[in-house]
Amino acid sequence: MPARTIAIVEDEQDIRDNYVDAFRRAGYLVEGYSNRAEALAAFSRTLPDLALLDIHLPPDAEGGMELCRELRARSGTLPIIFLTNYDSELDIISGLRLGADDYLVKAHITLRHLLARVAALFRRQEALQQAVGSEEEVEVGALRLHPERFEARWAGQLVDLSVTEFEIVRALTRHVGHIKDREQLMKSAGIYVEPNTMTSHIKRIRAKFEAADAAFSMIDTVYGKGYRWNGAAQR
Repeated sequence: MPARTIAIVEDEQDIRDNYVDAFRRAGYLVEGYSNRAEALAAFSRTLPDLALLDIHLPPDAEGGMELCRELRARSGTLPIIFLTNYDSELDIISGLRLGADDYLVKAHITLRHLLARVAALFRRQEALQQAVGSEEEVEVGALRLHPERFEARWAGQLVDLSVTEFEIVRALTRHVGHIKDREQLMKSAGIYVEPNTMTSHIKRIRAKFEAADAAFSMIDTVYGKGYRWNGAAQR
């Protein structure tokens, strides 16, 4: 398999060079960009296999957020990771709302951990590609999941989930009514995210289903234990 390509969009040159060097030593083809405009010019020619984005990209305070939005509009399956100093819950929710697959805070992650997270995303992507065409439509009450297209519908209405969100929903519905803690949910969904990131994913998934149906109440948070798809609330 050809080497994977990674785009690193980071305004601080020393940090960007450090990431570029680490990923190149790990065998990836890497390009670094200092701002949104520079990255967009390159992405208009070809998309990378994965994008690693900072949020603050001068002159835009949240240029990385807008770049994520633009990338997600071009590809629903491109892995996107935010790697930033912004660590508020609002920032995390905003990043995931735009379709990022993961949200990492620079002060809380080592290079080794970052490399492992990227490798895990690629493994998941490969597994999903191999599964295309091998899984049938899933039907759980008013929910329909189409694994081949990563498409979710609630009572016939399309719910626009990212690939990570789709996998979380699919993991929750494999055993309706069973509580899954964060570790079990990550294993079942084939992902790895921080506790706050999982919480934000769940909130965003709920919001998307509630936009389709204000009465949606299928995802329970069982405090101190985890999450479950509520079979008692089936429609």
